[in-house]
Formats: sequence, C-alpha cells, structure tokens
Amino acid sequence: MTAQIGDLLFYQGERLTMCDAPLGTYFRLGGAYPEFEPSSTALIRGYVATWELLDDRLYLIAIQGWLSDGTDASLASVFPGYPERVFAHWYSGRVRVPRGKLLKYVHAGYASVY
Repeated sequence: MTAQIGDLLFYQGERLTMCDAPLGTYFRLGGAYPEFEPSSTALIRGYVATWELLDDRLYLIAIQGWLSDGTDASLASVFPGYPERVFAHWYSGRVRVPRGKLLKYVHAGYASVY
C-alpha cells in the first residue's frame, strides 16, 4: 500500500498531520459509512478528516473528499445534524502525530519514521 495522506489535527494553535484515521474506527464499529471515492492511491479512504483536541477530548470538525455519487463529502453528509463538530466518543486510542525530520520513508500506510 502507498503511504497515506494523514488526517489533520489542530492542537494548541498548531496544525499537525496525524498518522491515524480515527473516523475509520467509527465506521468499523457500525457507524453509517457513506461510499467515498478514492482520489489517489495515497488516499484510499477517500477523505481527509480534520480534528481538534480540546480539554483532552477529540472532536471531528471537518471532512473533505468526494462521495461515489460525485457530491462533496462534508461533516453534515456523514453526521447529519452536527454541522460544526462531533465528539469522537468512539475513539479511545492514541493519536499519533509525527514530529521532526523524516528519517525513513516507508511506502506503506503510516509506517514512515520521523
């Protein structure tokens, strides 16, 4: 698998890239899964989610991508009734954020070393 484009995380005023896709956990647990259209081999999940960490809680604040019917994916299309943010109550894992210089590129998922 090609190295994947990470989700975005806003934390303490910084815009960071994540080595994880917490929204995938929601879908695996049975959340409504819209059919996303992959835009490249580096984005096989078909979307980039934007997250915010506030008071030790992870919130989903945006989704960018395309659905298989050609429409834009958005927070409202995946979570109707929640246009601004969704508390990620389904996620209890660690949020991996690479820091520093890329030391070793691995052409697979989020396996590169920083």
